[in-house]
Amino acid sequence: MRKIARSAVPVCVLALVVGFFAPPALAATWSSTDRWGTWSNGGYTLYNNIWGSGAGPQTIWANSYSNWGVWANHPNTGGVKSYPNATKYVGKRISALGSVTSRFNVTVPGGGSYATAYDIWDTGHAYEIMLWMNKRGAVGPLGTRQTGATVGGHSWDVYRGSNGANQVFSFVRTGNANSGTVDVKAVLNWLRTNGWMGDVTLGDVQFGYEITSSSGGMDFVTNSFSVSAS
Repeated sequence: MRKIARSAVPVCVLALVVGFFAPPALAATWSSTDRWGTWSNGGYTLYNNIWGSGAGPQTIWANSYSNWGVWANHPNTGGVKSYPNATKYVGKRISALGSVTSRFNVTVPGGGSYATAYDIWDTGHAYEIMLWMNKRGAVGPLGTRQTGATVGGHSWDVYRGSNGANQVFSFVRTGNANSGTVDVKAVLNWLRTNGWMGDVTLGDVQFGYEITSSSGGMDFVTNSFSVSAS
């Protein structure tokens, strides 16, 4: 077989091929394999956040706060390994908020165990509100189911519990969704109306992937994401 000289393949073609097959992390504006890697962009902060025990390797990448993802290879064992997320800080009392809405669009793997979820906090970290938009595998919310509710543009099973440090309210969507809009203010008002919390100051609105297992390496991609508060 005749050996093709290096110069016989145009440089532009090589660049195209390399770019086409490059993983998102290699082509992204920012990436990190650090356990606590962070990046700020457009008023948001992205966190790699590999906080659980027994975790494997994980790489976060981002082109912007709205377009980011992770490649994660966590073993098939119990317990949450990581919560890579994008965070927007609000800093207003619920009663002073005109609206808080968020939009998301994700591509998630067909294997592993994980939840795509919002994690919403008051500034005093007394209350943690989780909105589970989709879930797969051996995962479940903290606490016990209290009721069903249709609020914020979605139908949920609502759980209440405590992790020993704060109250946890989990709204688990009755069917998986990989895209949509959430009226966060309506969910906060529901909690106030039901007497589960008072007129607290809304702090961080986080959105990301609570990953328990992703053995062999899996991609979680945020195609778009935003939080609007007024």
